[in-house]
Amino acid sequence: MACCSTNPLSFLITGPLIVAFLFVLNMMTGGPCWWHWPALGIGFAWVLTLIRAMRLLLVVGSLAGLAAL
Repeated sequence: MACCSTNPLSFLITGPLIVAFLFVLNMMTGGPCWWHWPALGIGFAWVLTLIRAMRLLLVVGSLAGLAAL
């Protein structure tokens, strides 16, 4: 992916924090619930980042296993 940040693993922690901040901000300001759409987009990006991190762990674990042989 061309639009990846330098440390995608940090997004696995900051993504849910951003969604929580948006929820709290929406509760404090009142009015209609607008935070669902940004949360959905961040959720999609979070799941894709999680899949990339799991794939990276699988590759690194496989290489470590081959190196141990």
